[in-house]
Amino acid sequence: MTKGIDVVTFGCRLNTYESEVMRREATAAGLGQLADGAVIFNTCAVTGEAVRQAKQAIRKARRDNPGTRIIVTGCAAQTDPDAFVAMDEVDLVLGNEEKLASHNYRALPDFGVNQFEKARVNDIMSVTETAGHLVDAIEGRARAFVQVQNGCDHRCTFCIIPYGRGNSRSVPMGAVVEQIKRLAGNGYAEVVLSGVDMTSYGADLPGAPRLGRLVRTILRQVPDLARLRLSSIDSIEADEDLMEALATESRLMPHLHLSLQAGDDMILKRMKRRHLRDDSIRFCEDVRRLRPDIVFGADIIAGFPTETDAMFENSLKIVDECGLTHLHVFPFSPRDGTPAARMPQLDRSIVKARAKRLRAAGDAAYRTHLGALVGSRQRILVEREGLGRTEGFTLAAINAGSPGAIVDAVVTGHDGERLATMTAAAQAA
Repeated sequence: MTKGIDVVTFGCRLNTYESEVMRREATAAGLGQLADGAVIFNTCAVTGEAVRQAKQAIRKARRDNPGTRIIVTGCAAQTDPDAFVAMDEVDLVLGNEEKLASHNYRALPDFGVNQFEKARVNDIMSVTETAGHLVDAIEGRARAFVQVQNGCDHRCTFCIIPYGRGNSRSVPMGAVVEQIKRLAGNGYAEVVLSGVDMTSYGADLPGAPRLGRLVRTILRQVPDLARLRLSSIDSIEADEDLMEALATESRLMPHLHLSLQAGDDMILKRMKRRHLRDDSIRFCEDVRRLRPDIVFGADIIAGFPTETDAMFENSLKIVDECGLTHLHVFPFSPRDGTPAARMPQLDRSIVKARAKRLRAAGDAAYRTHLGALVGSRQRILVEREGLGRTEGFTLAAINAGSPGAIVDAVVTGHDGERLATMTAAAQAA
């Protein structure tokens, strides 16, 4: 009896997709045959807290399973492999490119650091292509994630991710469509397109197709797919085809998560972002005219270096000005090697206080959004027993359907966190 392979995923939806590829590749290499099993940690480097949580989980895994082989990969391993090599709990460190190839997972009976180098991490900037890895399912998920792009050509002053993911590169449209056909054929009603800088999709491909063309091609060539969803996008790069798809394609979900980061022009310039606050507000207004039921989420950083009270107020106001509903608030966390880490830092108490105010504004906006949906009819994808998501990605209690099913329901109320619903069948009875 073997314990098999456990994959622990931190961070973004792209990591979730890649973890499934890793599970398959590690299994093909025979890693699951080890008597005490193996645990692969797919880490995130977006904040210092994400790295801390990964290290904490690694130490706990070793305490709980002394004989288990522990492999660490992902963005934190790519950007700072030495930090994980130095951990006695870790047997092997793999880079973001190496983690997707079966030959990097050695399943020897005496698998360990004495048999080969402990770190296999190459220069991610040398990687020029991203393959469309085919997966049949995403373990434990009611929706599937498909990678369409990786890496980023931009160098925002706060961000370490380009050094973990490399430069932007796209998966050819044919490979993306084939993957989604495969997942739809296996019963997935919803697929989420994922990438690091997804709206840069296609610039490196022949003919330079844009994200909007990819979306419309998927919907045309995979008619059995009920729902297509986009992960985080950079609104300044949204192309005309994407806007047209939002306006006309009911199977493209009315939910966009925007990489805003701030609502003040000076802070945006110091972040080296490519948009200004008015660009964000105008984009949201334009999309709302095209798709009145659109729901917006956004990433916003609180307490960026040099941020004054007035600058912060501009970020606070943009929650209402853009009509944001699902807010992801990040207290600024300096990442070694980034320009922002060398800028004058704010006191941590100020950063935490501003993050708290932003979260409160986001919570208030979300409650208002929940209230506005009471009495409406929604199509809910069941994620697990008793819980699902609307087309606008709003959490809903649902007492019908198995995970992966789409259920029609009427919203009867909410508890401040999720919608209360009654299925159409129950209402008729």
